[in-house]
Amino acid sequence: MAGTTIEWYDFFIYALCAGLVFSTQFFRGLGQDSLIISFATIGISFFFRPVGAALAGHLGDRLGRRAMLILTLLLMGVSTTLIGLVPTTDSIGAGAPVILVVLRIVQGLSAGGEWGGAALISVEHAPPNRRGTYGAYPQLGAPIGLLLANGVLAAVTAVTTHEQFMTWGWRVPFLLGVLLIAVGFVIRRRVEESPVFKELKGSGRQPRTPLAALFKNHWPLVAAGTLLFAANNAVGYMTTGGYVQSYSVKVLGIPPTTILIAVMIAAVGWLISTLAGGRLSDKIGRVMVYRVGFIIQLVWMFPFLALLNTANVTLVVLSLIVYSIGLGLTYGPQAALFSEMYPTAVRYSGAALSYALGAVLGGAFAPVIAEALESSTHTVYSVGVYLAAVTTVGLIVTFVLKDRAGVSLSDVANDETETVETGVH
Repeated sequence: MAGTTIEWYDFFIYALCAGLVFSTQFFRGLGQDSLIISFATIGISFFFRPVGAALAGHLGDRLGRRAMLILTLLLMGVSTTLIGLVPTTDSIGAGAPVILVVLRIVQGLSAGGEWGGAALISVEHAPPNRRGTYGAYPQLGAPIGLLLANGVLAAVTAVTTHEQFMTWGWRVPFLLGVLLIAVGFVIRRRVEESPVFKELKGSGRQPRTPLAALFKNHWPLVAAGTLLFAANNAVGYMTTGGYVQSYSVKVLGIPPTTILIAVMIAAVGWLISTLAGGRLSDKIGRVMVYRVGFIIQLVWMFPFLALLNTANVTLVVLSLIVYSIGLGLTYGPQAALFSEMYPTAVRYSGAALSYALGAVLGGAFAPVIAEALESSTHTVYSVGVYLAAVTTVGLIVTFVLKDRAGVSLSDVANDETETVETGVH
């Protein structure tokens, strides 16, 4: 949880600043398209998540989960700190946005490999009847990271003038990442390797090419996992990707500090519902919790946007809290579900790639799509139609995916030529 919190804090700080800062400080020369291009840089990094997932998955299935946790943490920390030091376009010209995008790509590589290791090392240590609960803790890193990112940014905007914030204040949250990385590094060094992986390594049955074995024997699961996470990620990136914050400030006229605090309150709701989703999945199954979460997302989508449009702070906070409940229920059980979907020998590769590809399909350009839809149709409800469609796809997947809650994680096939029950109806 500590490690994923730090990873997502770093990742979300960029997304928030893309809407509030980077469009004017790095992409101002692009005129009216500067905001869309700024949001697009969030999405570019997602295309490198599968690369990071493939690399970390291969090494994680060959060398172990623990080493990948430390490596991805350091990659994210270094790139985030450097973003806080990049000169603006006014200082060094066209080189500024290029450097910014390169560092965002490094963040994408790290994020792609991070989640799989964190999820597996939690779930593979868990008792069979508590995997949902154990697996929910690395999931909490996202809402806590969002809480921290919005909180630090809100504090900076509160103590600086607009000119000060745009000149140097936005850099503070990035530079603070150095302290968080130090804490995360100390914690992750103390984590023991997964007992399930130790068993696999001792058996001598590790595949030479885990990725090839994954796609040869388990590609339907990769497709199902991708679509499932895409439905959660697209909805989540309305706040984590900065679209709601940008829309609230630039269209509705809500002060930046106010909307950032509102999202912080909603992040607490997301945190609670994520943990509740993981625990509930130990009682009624992973798939059933997902269905409930997706239905809440569908039912609440248009009331959420209607309340947001009132620009009334109380109603905006209420809309975001309910919005976060469906989001948490479709996020909390994910680590346990993805871990139980794959055999040990390809589990890191499978879980990481399902996550990374789902992020590309769902969250990569969600803020850009939302911004483009709202700008072209002149109504935020067009964004609701898009999110409702994506959520419906996720809901459909839950009816073709088998629930494997409680299945033995060590008694699954470990040989690259052996096919385990796909888990898809």
